[in-house]
Amino acid sequence: MDVRQRPVKHQTDHQSLKPTKAGELQHQALNQAKASDALPLPLYLTNGLFFTMFFTVMYFLLHRWREKIRNSVPLHVVTLSELAALVSLVASVIYLVGFFGIDFVQSIIRPSPDSWEIEDDTPEQIMIDDDKPVKPCGQALIPHIVPTLDKVKPSLPTIQHTSDEDEEIVKMVVAGTIPSYALESKLGDCKRAAGIRRLALERITEKSLSGLPLDGFDYDSILGQCCEMPVGYVQIPVGIAGPLLLNGAEFSVPMATTEGCLVASTNRGCKAIYVAGGATCILLKDGMTRAPVVRFGSAKRAADLKQFLEDPLNFDTIATVFNKSSRFGRLQSIRCAISGKNLYIRFCCSTGDAMGMNMVSKGVQNVLDFLSTDFPDMDVMGISGNYCSDKKPAAVNWIEGRGKSVVCEAVIKEEVVQKVLKTTVAALVELNMLKNLTGSAMAGALGGFNAHASNIVSAVYLATGQDPAQNVESSHCITMMEAVNDGKDLHVSVTMPSIEVGTVGGGTQLASQSACLNLLGVKGASKAEPGSNSRVLATIVAGSVLAGELSLMSAISAGQLVKSHMKYNRSTRDMSKLT
Repeated sequence: MDVRQRPVKHQTDHQSLKPTKAGELQHQALNQAKASDALPLPLYLTNGLFFTMFFTVMYFLLHRWREKIRNSVPLHVVTLSELAALVSLVASVIYLVGFFGIDFVQSIIRPSPDSWEIEDDTPEQIMIDDDKPVKPCGQALIPHIVPTLDKVKPSLPTIQHTSDEDEEIVKMVVAGTIPSYALESKLGDCKRAAGIRRLALERITEKSLSGLPLDGFDYDSILGQCCEMPVGYVQIPVGIAGPLLLNGAEFSVPMATTEGCLVASTNRGCKAIYVAGGATCILLKDGMTRAPVVRFGSAKRAADLKQFLEDPLNFDTIATVFNKSSRFGRLQSIRCAISGKNLYIRFCCSTGDAMGMNMVSKGVQNVLDFLSTDFPDMDVMGISGNYCSDKKPAAVNWIEGRGKSVVCEAVIKEEVVQKVLKTTVAALVELNMLKNLTGSAMAGALGGFNAHASNIVSAVYLATGQDPAQNVESSHCITMMEAVNDGKDLHVSVTMPSIEVGTVGGGTQLASQSACLNLLGVKGASKAEPGSNSRVLATIVAGSVLAGELSLMSAISAGQLVKSHMKYNRSTRDMSKLT
């Protein structure tokens, strides 16, 4: 059965349009496109004529009406030329609305799916018709293009075999009778809903999703917490770097990436750290932030609230109100900033093993409700005023930290630098000064005083179920290298003030990501010491970044970067033979 059927368009003699050969249909469509229904002129000339008429008469009428207003002449008193201009304006508006608005009107006024004609004996037919099934949201405004046969065949939907009941549901989704987002609630089967939504999407767009896998995924696990309206899942390979010797423990670090050479490079850095005796990582601070913005009638009232919130005598009262939202969330500090009569309040709190955005937001809401009693003129403009700052590079995170603030260091012996990293201590120190420090300063970098910290952060985040968008501030990092022990050995460190990670909630509960967390020994919440698993994960991220910085800087110093990428990041298979 051809799934590209369209509602049958009735001609003036009420005869259904019968399919003909593809070449004849295309020839007829091209001939019809050249002619205009309004005037015996080509379509482009007719459009140009009516466009010109519309703008010309509009200018003429506006000019005339301005003169009448200046001379106190009633607007309803019109001359013959003004009357002709009004008629021309109406005619041009009718033409333009009819020409450009017909697709939108027909997307609203359409026949029911039950009236569609489906012919099984002509699978390669293409029916030329203006009517089409409803398309959700903005799809209804996209003009329908009649495809040629050679372009349609690769775009056939990939899911062909469905039950009669599912087929009816697919038709209703295509027609807009059932919203796509409501399939899970109506069917009670998340996997079935994803399959039906996928097939409906293929029929609406006439594009194939054959390369996007559907089977082998637990769609119930993402309902209401990870992803809406799924049609499949994306496969990202996971590699292992390590062992990473960190604070006396060994970790095999999972990295989800599609960039060749990244895992191999990080693995070489882990080897150098391991042979040198391991790295040491220290947690400096642990606190998630949220900063609402409130407005008052005057700057003085905004300053009054600022003084109230920053008064140490009021902190315990505010903390009690804040902490009611969670047994793990504990308010740590409040910092305020004023812009005119607007006040930005940055709350910082501990969040246990969760990354904690929802936790801190609930606590902030409790405090705002409490403050409204003593400050009834306070207008809450937004629960987040970007002074937090979440998913954006910001100096406030670079200076004060957000999430976990970590510093990680290691001393790499001279022989390890030469044998494993294939370079020298002096070359690494000089390159780090010129590239990571001076070069980043020349570029006006904000938190980017490193070689490629975001590469490792993103890969570990994807593998362990973190929010990948928070790679923005989590990759704030400054890499330092210094010659020690009379210039023989290398002291290397990375300082990362805003690593935002958690081991519970969000994507950490998915099977694949949970397995990666289990590999690191930080799966779920720590019962013995709440928050310890997420803190260990933050140190692992920093240690992996240290390994990645060591290896990449050594490759650049030794002139091996291009050579290694050509070896690990380029396929040697003959793609023409595979095709």
